[in-house]
Amino acid sequence: MAVVIELPHVGESVVEGVIGKWLAHPGDQLRRFDPLVEVVTDKVTMEVPSPYDGVLISLLAQEGETVPMGAPIAEMDTGDASPERPVAQSTQPAAPPVQPASAMPASTIGYLSRDLRPVGPTGGVMYGSEAPPADTVPVVSPEPDEAGERRRYSPAVRRLARDHDIDPDSLSGSGMGGRVTREDVMRAVETRGATAGAAPAPTHTAAPAPTLRTPASVGADEEAVPLTAVRRIIAEHMSRSASEIPHAWSMIEVDVTPLAAYRDRIKDEFRQREGVALTYLPFAIKALVEALKENPLLNSSWGGDKIILKKRTNIGIAVAAPGGLVVPVVHNADGYSIAGLARAGQELTDRARQGRLSLDDVQGGTFTLNNTGALGSVVSQPIINHPQAGVLTIEAVQKRPVVVNDAIAIRSMMNVCLSFDHRIVDGSESSAFLQAVKQRLEAMGPETPIY
Repeated sequence: MAVVIELPHVGESVVEGVIGKWLAHPGDQLRRFDPLVEVVTDKVTMEVPSPYDGVLISLLAQEGETVPMGAPIAEMDTGDASPERPVAQSTQPAAPPVQPASAMPASTIGYLSRDLRPVGPTGGVMYGSEAPPADTVPVVSPEPDEAGERRRYSPAVRRLARDHDIDPDSLSGSGMGGRVTREDVMRAVETRGATAGAAPAPTHTAAPAPTLRTPASVGADEEAVPLTAVRRIIAEHMSRSASEIPHAWSMIEVDVTPLAAYRDRIKDEFRQREGVALTYLPFAIKALVEALKENPLLNSSWGGDKIILKKRTNIGIAVAAPGGLVVPVVHNADGYSIAGLARAGQELTDRARQGRLSLDDVQGGTFTLNNTGALGSVVSQPIINHPQAGVLTIEAVQKRPVVVNDAIAIRSMMNVCLSFDHRIVDGSESSAFLQAVKQRLEAMGPETPIY
């Protein structure tokens, strides 16, 4: 019996994923839990296993395609078909004649049941030699093309075609089974622009597509580097944050001379005892969570007609992984000591760079901290991790002359930068928050408990 495999729902905040790489191909014999496909989301790259034993019949989504969670992505023969019987001998004469599988519309890729009882992690509805139940409706119902055949398009293709006023039915697809891909749409836009001088503006009122998607000609001395699935998701996520959140920015100087001397004195002993480096990051997280308790508006998100205050303090740590930027989360960071934060941060960073993060590791963040100082940066203006209210960066610690008590002294100084959502926070609240972070960092020294 043929079974439709759906992209499993993996969390309420993850609504779509990109098919990164198929790990099995039509005709492969699979056992349950064998690797099936690698899916990239805006949270993490995950490996989806086969939910059944059987033979993979067809792939309904191609590599690089963006599909919503719960959408059909493949079809499998589980070998559990009921005994065959001729259609003519059916005991239900009132039922319409059954079409052979080859005559079924190619674009009907599954059926969505109106029965909303819980299903398993992939939850596919089976269909085979029998017609779909009367209480089901087609998942996809695209418009027929000129030849009378029905075609289907991914949400990303439909959105892109709509944004550029392109009729996808007029395009020849280069994807699997002749499916129209985003690249096909972009080629059509580029061709139209070359013949007409410029692409006409869309006739609808939707927001324009991000600049990243606008095709650009490549000169003889240039090279076009195709976007990876991770880079495309990062670009779209950052574009969404920049377009939806009115960013404001502020910076404050922090004198961390006592902290720098204290860390230098104990860091070797700490590494020998704990097996991880003692950087400035755990000290900054400790100061951050205490400042968030004092300034709860920064630990919130915009809810349209309300501000949603978070009762937990989950700190995201921006990590430059090989595949792109990821933000694993230290959950309930206010319950950790500085040593505990050092261990938790190092473990998350290691897993991020090894590609071993789970969905739990990247969900639930309420505020983000980025240690840009580790890269040598002294000032930065970060983009907020949507839908949080702010993101903080700690910059490189540098010795420089400052005025202390009307005298010039050489001090270890750190810039701390804050980007915040101006819908939620104004200048007075953001300044109070930065001052709270500053006071706690400047108070850290030999008397600060590590454990």
